[in-house]
Amino acid sequence: MQLSQLSDKFRAVFNESDYRTFFAPGRINLIGEHTDYNGGHVFPASITKGTFALARKRDDQKIRMYSMNFEQVGVIEFELNNLEYDKQHDWANYPKGMLRYLCEKGYDIQTGVDVLYYGNIPNGAGLSSSASIELVSGVLFKKLFNLTIDRVELVKIGQLVENKFIGVNSGIMDQFAIGMGKENSGILLNCDTLAYEYAPLDLDEHFILIMNTNKRRELADSKYNERRSECEQALKQLQQKLDIKALGNMSTTQFEQHKHLITNEILQKRAKHAVYENERTLQALVALKSGNLAEFGRLLNASHTSLRNDYEVTGIELDTLVEAAWAQEGVLGARMTGAGFGGCAIAFVEKNKAPKIIKAIEEIYEKTMGYKASFYEVSIGDGAKEWDGGPPTV
Repeated sequence: MQLSQLSDKFRAVFNESDYRTFFAPGRINLIGEHTDYNGGHVFPASITKGTFALARKRDDQKIRMYSMNFEQVGVIEFELNNLEYDKQHDWANYPKGMLRYLCEKGYDIQTGVDVLYYGNIPNGAGLSSSASIELVSGVLFKKLFNLTIDRVELVKIGQLVENKFIGVNSGIMDQFAIGMGKENSGILLNCDTLAYEYAPLDLDEHFILIMNTNKRRELADSKYNERRSECEQALKQLQQKLDIKALGNMSTTQFEQHKHLITNEILQKRAKHAVYENERTLQALVALKSGNLAEFGRLLNASHTSLRNDYEVTGIELDTLVEAAWAQEGVLGARMTGAGFGGCAIAFVEKNKAPKIIKAIEEIYEKTMGYKASFYEVSIGDGAKEWDGGPPTV
């Protein structure tokens, strides 16, 4: 897909050639999985795959939206004074939610828009295509209407859309990574306070390989809510003796001293993952700042082991991919990323060994699962912005 094809499509759909182009990336979480809602740290990065939006202001109150990913749906149309959730509007509820909350918060949006969207994030892969749509929409509304809005505020509105408008009880990491991303940097983020720090991601002779199980994450939402509830129960038992607000407030030493307060073995395992994973995430910052990629890789491997054994959110597909990657010479580290139960894993791979590594993992996965995985090489790019015509490719 070329940018010129998006231009042609915009003209064909809206009969207009005057537009501005915007882009918001997808994200991967390098380490720190299922820590966000436990008051811990996460370590996401924005990638060079994402969502493009071509947009223009209208002179009336009409909103018209079209996605090249869901062409069968056609143009979705609604009025600026009717921004209620509508199941019939399908994917367009994400940008509609952004528009609604911007208006509710008093930002001056007086006319409608025409917007064409195109995303090259694999659907259902867990690379956060929904937050990418939210933030590309937020940025285009900000720019088209000259809104004075802080980027972190835009990120918070994106989370509000997810939680209140769509009804998914997720944390702020996805929107934050996509809104605040920086080229060749990871972001250590405290999900409790929103304090953040950029960390250099100088991969040298390595790159990030995204390995897609090609299994949609059917179980992810229900298990996500279940794990969240289990962690809340574990926290309540710890709070009988400890003055802590979240599992992320504990050190691993503290946890080992007080884990007996959690009377259920499964709840204890869930809490152990949250506490240890938070500590691994802090250690990852130190490793990257000192350029110790080998230690960073070791932490990734330990993260996956914990997600498999203690949090139990991996499943055979992700375990097969990750364990196949671990077996290859030239892989620094690998783990699942995202909610789990399908979706993607990441591996840090030596560039000169990549074709051999991918072929070996591919063969193991297909032999085990009976169908193929997909592989994508990505770079770490900037967060949501008006498009300047440079990379990434469409």
